[in-house]
Amino acid sequence: MSEHEPGDANLPTEASRDTMKVSRAFGEAYQADGATIIPVAKVMGGSGLGFGSGGERRSDEDGPHAEGSGGGGGYGARVKPLGVYAVRDGKVSWQPAIDVNRAIIGGQVVAIVMIVAIACMRRVRHKARRWDYLTARAKRGKRG
Repeated sequence: MSEHEPGDANLPTEASRDTMKVSRAFGEAYQADGATIIPVAKVMGGSGLGFGSGGERRSDEDGPHAEGSGGGGGYGARVKPLGVYAVRDGKVSWQPAIDVNRAIIGGQVVAIVMIVAIACMRRVRHKARRWDYLTARAKRGKRG
């Protein structure tokens, strides 16, 4: 990236150009245990720009005449590791990166679903028992 003055309009464009390169998705290969390792990542980015201007005075009740200008912008990027390609003896294999956070959240969702299902089953059983009790009581009352 080149040197820029503060407030340079080209800075976000050049920063995004530097971030969104293939070298960000495929890292530099290295040797480990007799294999060539090539790291792979998912690169995502986004940006937004905005601008404002002065307003018009509609009546004396609105206060002083609105003057203004504006502007703004932003850029964000996310790099998520996916795994590595391992090249050993001329054979390529894919080794995915394990996303522990995703696994934990998945386990929590399964646990919550199980808890809700058990609670619903217990409630249905309780209502069925209550219904059986009430109908049996009603039948005894008719006989006597």
